[in-house]
Amino acid sequence: MKRTVFLIDMQSFYAAVEKVYDAHLADLPVVVAGDPERRSGVILAACPIAKTYGVQTAEALWEAEGKCPQLQIVRPRMQLYVDISTQINELFLTYTDQVEPFSVDESFIELTGTPHETDPEETAKKLQEEIYRQFGIVARIGIGETKILAKSACDLLAKKRPDGIFTLHKGRLEHDFWPFPIKKLFGIGRKMEKHMHSAGIRTIGGLANTPLKRLQKRWGINGELLWQYANGIDPSPVTPNTHQEKKSVGHGMTLPKDYTKQADILVVVRELAEEVARRTRSERLLGRQISLGVRGTYDTPDGFSRQIALHMPTNDGRVIYRAARTLFERHWNGTPVRSLSLSLDKVEPDAFRQLNLFDELEDQPALNRTLDTLKERYGADAIMYASSLTDAGQALERAKKIGGHYK
Repeated sequence: MKRTVFLIDMQSFYAAVEKVYDAHLADLPVVVAGDPERRSGVILAACPIAKTYGVQTAEALWEAEGKCPQLQIVRPRMQLYVDISTQINELFLTYTDQVEPFSVDESFIELTGTPHETDPEETAKKLQEEIYRQFGIVARIGIGETKILAKSACDLLAKKRPDGIFTLHKGRLEHDFWPFPIKKLFGIGRKMEKHMHSAGIRTIGGLANTPLKRLQKRWGINGELLWQYANGIDPSPVTPNTHQEKKSVGHGMTLPKDYTKQADILVVVRELAEEVARRTRSERLLGRQISLGVRGTYDTPDGFSRQIALHMPTNDGRVIYRAARTLFERHWNGTPVRSLSLSLDKVEPDAFRQLNLFDELEDQPALNRTLDTLKERYGADAIMYASSLTDAGQALERAKKIGGHYK
């Protein structure tokens, strides 16, 4: 069945909200900046008037003031923006129950099977009018049969049209979508752009028309996903409540060969534990349960998946590893292992952490933060356990890859 998906984006959202709440800013060049007291602060949002002076989001405040001396600088009010965003999404719910907030200023909605899908562009106009009437904010709307088409229609095409609406049809990808440079494709960052260029792929169309097997060989599942995006393929549904509280942080690994020795397998388990711990700390979370999954060889795909509760919530790799090792030693039957997965479940904000009088909680978090900083600054291979340098270790090799594949 043909779908009708919208991606609705609020133009210069933070700045627009500030203009609504302070009428004297209405006709002035306005930016919202992280710290207006420091000229080195970064611009979070710039209104259309400010943009006519060349002011851009994410540039330093001193640069923006050089372009526009009369710039009005406003300190962000994030809770206000979140509240307005919630109210706007409540408006969308009067059209459909399929509403997925994508960020504070963007949402996907799906109109498939509703009366509003009969004339999508007319529905988009009505939505724009209601958003402006109720909130004083201009919305741009991309329309497509999939989420990737709706997102691309909004980001690449609707924002350039006077009415702020564009429908990206699958039958017109070659004309409307493929000519854009590869960096404009959702999911392409600076590093991947360089890798695409090194492979001779410079446009979205170039990627769309590259043999899929070639992309899979070079970038694995990530290459396949980007190829699908370039061809407008995206089966993912519009998912209400996408931004509910996170429940777990996990990581998995397929090994380059069958591992048969317990010591070798535990080297990889430790690496997974450290990666899960690092990611959990980066999101400022703690977890109360460890889950370990082990799968056998391709010929004998047996294995197990087990969980164990922790006495205290944690984001410490040592604690995660000890629990995972207990699970492995308790349930492994000695058959060869080809893939492993590890997750920290039942997570909660680390603000809820309670003091454990039997552990040196002050020292270990400080050490973990130092190690995380070193890895962020110098790369994932900057510091690791000596066991990762053995033949069984995978962390050093994976540090040379993107998405599990060589750079």
